[in-house]
Amino acid sequence: MVFRPRPNHPYAHAARFPDEGPVDIGSILPGEGPIEIEIGPGRGGFVFERAAAAPDRRLLGLEIRLKWSSVVDERLKKQGLGARARVLNADAREALSRLGPDASIDTFFMHFPDPWWKKKHAKRLVMGPGLLDSIARLLRDGGEFYVQTDVAERAEMYEAQIGAHEAFEPSGDEPGSARMAENPYNARSPREHHAIADGLPVTRLRYRRRPR
Repeated sequence: MVFRPRPNHPYAHAARFPDEGPVDIGSILPGEGPIEIEIGPGRGGFVFERAAAAPDRRLLGLEIRLKWSSVVDERLKKQGLGARARVLNADAREALSRLGPDASIDTFFMHFPDPWWKKKHAKRLVMGPGLLDSIARLLRDGGEFYVQTDVAERAEMYEAQIGAHEAFEPSGDEPGSARMAENPYNARSPREHHAIADGLPVTRLRYRRRPR
């Protein structure tokens, strides 16, 4: 659940995804160029690297932690990127269910999601049928869904969940597989940088939206 700050809260005026009703992506990121969405950008490392690597792209991050959504969105504005890159406070599961229009998003990213291990925290898991349905609806035909994790159990879970969804087909290094040896987007999240530096194996999965 997204935190609703009191008026005197230090981040009370942080930019947030609209609270209710249908939301047109063009009202958040007006202009031209393909749109990419990162679910859970945290402190924004990937957003800034991706903005530099792909200047033709419009980027939206949906971050449930109010502090980091506020800090990163303000940093984007200060660096002159606010016209094409935003991070808004939102629970992506709920926000994406109201976002439109259909088939308007080029790429979705999820970097090292779901750091919840206890059974009582299962309800916090971002990945699930509702989220996948929203991503499938929003992706253009041929659009990409990229997920990476350094937890083997999570990788297996994601492969099973995404692979079972009729809208997605694997698009990895080998035919029939979603797995990729390298990140092809010329941008990394802080967690990915740390995992590489520490020699930890990273499972990278890429899927494409099947034609409707």
